[in-house]
Amino acid sequence: MPRSTHSSQIRVALVEDDVNFQHALMEAIGAAPDMTLLGVAGTKALGLAMLDQLQADVLLVDLGLPDGSGIDVIRAAQAKCPGCNIMVSTTFGDELHVMQSLEAGASGYLLKDSAPERMVFEIRSLYSGGSPISPMIARQILLRFRQDDKSLVASAQPRSDKQSTALSAREKEVLEFITKGFTSDEIAALMSVSHHTVLTYVRRIYTKLKVNSKTEAIYEARNQGLLDD
Repeated sequence: MPRSTHSSQIRVALVEDDVNFQHALMEAIGAAPDMTLLGVAGTKALGLAMLDQLQADVLLVDLGLPDGSGIDVIRAAQAKCPGCNIMVSTTFGDELHVMQSLEAGASGYLLKDSAPERMVFEIRSLYSGGSPISPMIARQILLRFRQDDKSLVASAQPRSDKQSTALSAREKEVLEFITKGFTSDEIAALMSVSHHTVLTYVRRIYTKLKVNSKTEAIYEARNQGLLDD
């Protein structure tokens, strides 16, 4: 697979059908001195074919592609390029799309209300081990965990596995700051921790969100008699 001749460059690939947003991203990435744009695809089919032709460090994927879902591209990228960092860039902000994207292998989820320059910043964050989240998505995740906490309190028999995936106080604090639009560097300063620590908190939040989602699916199946205990 082709590789950039500049080992210090972040190799980026883009699957995006919105021509205006595509061009804005291409311009922003092209202006970044530490990035190389390896390829651009405007459909699911072209995106899947692109995965066989190049090896990117970061893959940006839109979910609403004209010939199918970008989630299929995420799954394929996760299987073919497990070392690639995948970030969703979409207009879909509902919980179903968020969960499906994370379970398929995405490590970041941004809405298209982010400016291209901010997207470039988040590409660096993802490449450095972060998990970028748009403020609106962070708010949904926070509400989701709050609902889980309430269900545990109301339950006569709290589940130890659900308790183990509850957010810590610091993780909740990070999410609260993200909902207010603070960057990871700003959050690190406000919490008096390192930038790396903030990235670790966000990664843990994503992991717990995925675990909770799978656990709930198993319990629901058991309640319906589809699975044995």
